[in-house]
Amino acid sequence: MSTARTSDSSEVTESVWAPGQPHGWVVALPGQAAQPGIADFLTQVDGLLSSAVAELTMLWTTELDDAGAVDILADADLPQLLDQLIATGGKRIRPVMSYLGWLSAGGHSLGVGRAEVIRVGAALELLHLFALIHDDVMDESDSRRGQPTVHTLTARLHLERDALGSAQRFGESIAILLGDLAHAEADHLVADLPAPMRRLWRLLVVELVCGQRRDLTGGAAGRRDLQHARQVARMKSGAYTVERPLQLGAAAAGGSSVVTDCLTRYGREVGEAFALRDDLLGVWGDPARTGKPAGDDLISGKPTVIMSLAHQRLRSPAARDALRRVGSPQLARSDVAVLQDALQSEGVVAAVEELISGHVAAALDAVADSSLDPAGVTQLTQMAHQIAWRDR
Repeated sequence: MSTARTSDSSEVTESVWAPGQPHGWVVALPGQAAQPGIADFLTQVDGLLSSAVAELTMLWTTELDDAGAVDILADADLPQLLDQLIATGGKRIRPVMSYLGWLSAGGHSLGVGRAEVIRVGAALELLHLFALIHDDVMDESDSRRGQPTVHTLTARLHLERDALGSAQRFGESIAILLGDLAHAEADHLVADLPAPMRRLWRLLVVELVCGQRRDLTGGAAGRRDLQHARQVARMKSGAYTVERPLQLGAAAAGGSSVVTDCLTRYGREVGEAFALRDDLLGVWGDPARTGKPAGDDLISGKPTVIMSLAHQRLRSPAARDALRRVGSPQLARSDVAVLQDALQSEGVVAAVEELISGHVAAALDAVADSSLDPAGVTQLTQMAHQIAWRDR
């Protein structure tokens, strides 16, 4: 089935997976075309990202006197790799949420904070690249956004040039450096922001790292309890994607505590819906759409809400047997297929869809407040549906 796209760089306006429909059935939401304000904002964010990479490249090649090909990497040095990753796009959800926080808090109507929210939007994209690059190393992922991951690409360069040492270790080391560089450039962008925004930025970063640590230790410990899975999802996915960007946008606008509280409650609910949809896509997502292999979360054994519910609800002997092998080298592709079928037939998918719908309803209740800018509320409503029922 074809999907609708807009001509601007925001991929959050694509068609989405509708609630209550069989997996793979994708429909377009009414009125999903990108709002001109979002399109203009993302154009300015992308312009700032381009300027930041150009400045970094100048620093890298001129002030550091490091111009020219660099051995194994040749013309794929770190600034060029970073530029290529930015060019692959992505959903741009985090900058969009910062913009909607700013809009809903009256930033546009008051004429304040636009430069600050553009700057934090660009920083969020760079921080997201840091998280993706490092996450791919930790998860040993081969692809991202339909392209080879950084560590896979640079390991391949190592092999092609018959270089010394371990190609795998080389690729992982370069990826870690590139992630560090993206993080450093994100911090550079926020360094001159007002103090309230810098405090929120620090909280966002520490929360993200803590959530990733919980993901790793929970996976290693075989944690399957629902409380742990929800906490991981909120800290490393939902808060960093929706809740904190909204708060950053509201801070740029100088939003009141009432406004910030409404946006925080909305952000927490939509963030949970985002994470739950991620869980579903991690088991059934179309690789052509998600850019990652189908069943990836089952293979890696991530402590997701789906896995917690699976341990509670799956009863068939074949599914229980396959479930014991999740996250281990013994898990076979046939096990993945058994689990995918059982998760649907034994009600886990329906339970997750019901949770998602509940979170969206609670989010919309949170922004039904006259203190918020009506234009912002309209777009937050649309975004809640697009995020919760997206197909990538």
